[in-house]
Amino acid sequence: MTNHILSVADAIRTRRTVRHYQPDPIPEAVLSSLLELAVEAPTSWNLQDRSIVVVASDEGRERLAWATGGQPQPQEAPVVLVFVAEPQSWRDDHSDIYDRARRVGAWSDDFTAMFSAASTTFQEDLDKRGLLREYAVKDAMIAASFVMLAATEAGLATSPMNGWDEDKVKKAIGIDNRDDLAIALLVSVGYPAEERRHPGRRPLERNVFYERHTAQRSTAAQK
Repeated sequence: MTNHILSVADAIRTRRTVRHYQPDPIPEAVLSSLLELAVEAPTSWNLQDRSIVVVASDEGRERLAWATGGQPQPQEAPVVLVFVAEPQSWRDDHSDIYDRARRVGAWSDDFTAMFSAASTTFQEDLDKRGLLREYAVKDAMIAASFVMLAATEAGLATSPMNGWDEDKVKKAIGIDNRDDLAIALLVSVGYPAEERRHPGRRPLERNVFYERHTAQRSTAAQK
């Protein structure tokens, strides 16, 4: 672990995507802390419509290596976190969420009743427009971002992984029969076995606009 606490800004600036890891295990307390911080991430309507599967066994990581086409991260990192989106979870009972919010004084009874009804109406509209999966994946991705920053502060490296087969990942974590769930992202976590230099970013004015997007399409995109 690091000897000093990084600021959020420092964690953002120093985080790099690492593909190769040392075999050292992550202390249980550190991993628990990462997961606790992950579930603090905001979600649409506070539905908390995402879950995390912690894969740390040799067999489990071997299955994820198969699902990711042989990428090194699952083979080397001691832990891979699979972020699962739950597009249909809005249909479930959320009374525990509402009760907790009332107990801590965050929501009143009137607000809870209004919020619950408005949330249902909103989700029904998403369902009609085929956007439930998109919203749930967004929520899962926010949680993954929280994990990557928290891991950086703890002296760990991460890699947000693409290039995986969703059906294979679902099979690897035992939800291949769940059409109501979707894979949002895989994040490997461990102690780095390589040093990755910052490749740099484009100037702010290339990607940041005010009030209206004014970027011109590239010549290649116009063809």
